[in-house]
Amino acid sequence: MPSTAQNPVKSVGTTFEILNALKELGGARVTDLARHLDLPKSTVHNYLSTLEQEEYIVKDDNVYRVGLRFLELGAYSRHERKLFQIAKPEVDRLADETGELANILVEEHGRGSYLYRAYGEQAVRVKAHVGTRVSLHTTALGKAILAYLPEERVDEIVDRHGLGGSTEQSIESRAELEETLDAIRERGVAFDDEERLNGLRCVAAPVLDNSDRIIGAISVAGPTNRFRGDRFREELPQKVLEVANVIELNFTYS
Repeated sequence: MPSTAQNPVKSVGTTFEILNALKELGGARVTDLARHLDLPKSTVHNYLSTLEQEEYIVKDDNVYRVGLRFLELGAYSRHERKLFQIAKPEVDRLADETGELANILVEEHGRGSYLYRAYGEQAVRVKAHVGTRVSLHTTALGKAILAYLPEERVDEIVDRHGLGGSTEQSIESRAELEETLDAIRERGVAFDDEERLNGLRCVAAPVLDNSDRIIGAISVAGPTNRFRGDRFREELPQKVLEVANVIELNFTYS
């Protein structure tokens, strides 16, 4: 987990508060943004003008929005990850063979970030995209990662981000989480049974390097009416494990 900055630069913090607010609001005028952040209108205007000058936000009819220059930075960061380059074709194949939604997730700062998503013919279109960050304990992908992190790191993540979630099935206690992680280590796969989104199930497997260090996870997800019985508990777990194994071999020896 990142350490707290000893001498944080307040203006940098304010900049990201403004950018995050623009994202949350889907764009905003100066007055609305100032009210939302409880900052002077003149201060917000100065930050927005500077961000627009540097081409990180755009202005349209006095509404400011996050600009596409962040996409350039995100695409660069993703391409620099060996896991993305190695796993992408295998996850594409997983989506094609299952007809469902296949994913790659990595952990940063105690959150899960979708590195890549591939859509099969029947794939559901859920409200998440590449770059979306999620609580690790609410997804099969995130739980697969947590199961192979050191215990002290898991404690740090839980202490910082907490438990619980958006559905009644979300893990609520540290004891329940530990029991779940033990089961994942025993069987090698993780399940999400409507723990992040009602009506959605997911099967995930961890991806480890040759030192057994967790580097990410892959999954296949779909609606509960198709993810049930042997397909959910046997067929898809075996498929996901096979793909994860191929990714691990290619990651190690390529």
